[in-house]
Amino acid sequence: MNIFSIIIAILLFGFMIFFHELGHFSMAKWAGVKVNEFSIGMGLKIFSKTVGETDYSLRLLPIGGFVAMEGEDEESSDERSFMACPAWKRIIITAAGAIMNLILGFAVILVLTSGQSLLGTTTVANFAENSSSANYLQLEDKIVAVNGESAACDYDIVYSLIRDQDGIVSMDVIRGGEKVRLDEVKFEMETYEDGNSYIVLDFGVYGEQPTFGSVVSYAFRWTNSLVKLVWRSLGDIVSGHFSLSQLSGPIGVTEAISEAASSTNIKSLLLILAMITVNLGVFNLLPLPALDGGRIFFMVLEIIRGKPISQKVEGYIHSAGMALLLLLMVVVTFNDIVKLVTGG
Repeated sequence: MNIFSIIIAILLFGFMIFFHELGHFSMAKWAGVKVNEFSIGMGLKIFSKTVGETDYSLRLLPIGGFVAMEGEDEESSDERSFMACPAWKRIIITAAGAIMNLILGFAVILVLTSGQSLLGTTTVANFAENSSSANYLQLEDKIVAVNGESAACDYDIVYSLIRDQDGIVSMDVIRGGEKVRLDEVKFEMETYEDGNSYIVLDFGVYGEQPTFGSVVSYAFRWTNSLVKLVWRSLGDIVSGHFSLSQLSGPIGVTEAISEAASSTNIKSLLLILAMITVNLGVFNLLPLPALDGGRIFFMVLEIIRGKPISQKVEGYIHSAGMALLLLLMVVVTFNDIVKLVTGG
């Protein structure tokens, strides 16, 4: 890594945060909620300018941002406060940040897709020499599911195979116009320097010529693949499939982006950007305290009950959730530093 690539990483990370907060900000303005501050970064202010009723600021630590709305976390008698807004509008405001991250991810994937000469399909076109999977798959097989997970594009196949641990997978294919179940398709495994083993992908799929419609469709399916990958990865962490030591925090994310930025392959940088912003979008929608999804959960309860949960009670719950998230951040940041120092 060099200083230039680190700066690029910080700028891109800030851009993703800006997009997220812009979602909250724009929907708050649409709903008529008073916005006191729009900030990129956390900690001490290094720049601030007030325009109208909103203070726009840049803060020292590039690890987050926020939109401070009147009455969001405290009692307020202002008729334009966040809590004076109908619950359904508050849900839109709260979800808008994560949705903007998903839109950004789709836009980046669309750019990547537009630059491809061929778009991958799910139909087997060839096998590598001494291919293990050739004993089970056949040329022209159209793969529709891997380990029970649907495959709408080639990335669905790749991501499902990456997650497999023993090299034996089930596949559903369309063969000769009929659906065929292949219960034990065996692949060779390769062990990497980090000690993890992954399937060796020993077959290729057909590519199709891009058109405007197919590019948009493929970009959508690729983005959906990333969304599903994030959900499944979170499930893998909960189930113990992956350990906390394999998570990355801001340091690890910055390192990954800076390494891509230091290479001459702009596609790698854009792909990492897409993966991280989609990850941010999905993670923020989880119904956990302190996250946007957790706040939406309380708003849905309010609609069901016909009255809001006590702001004080909800505040305590979100504070406890924030404490746990900060603890998790400390753990993953420590892991990032260890990996950085040891080269692991």
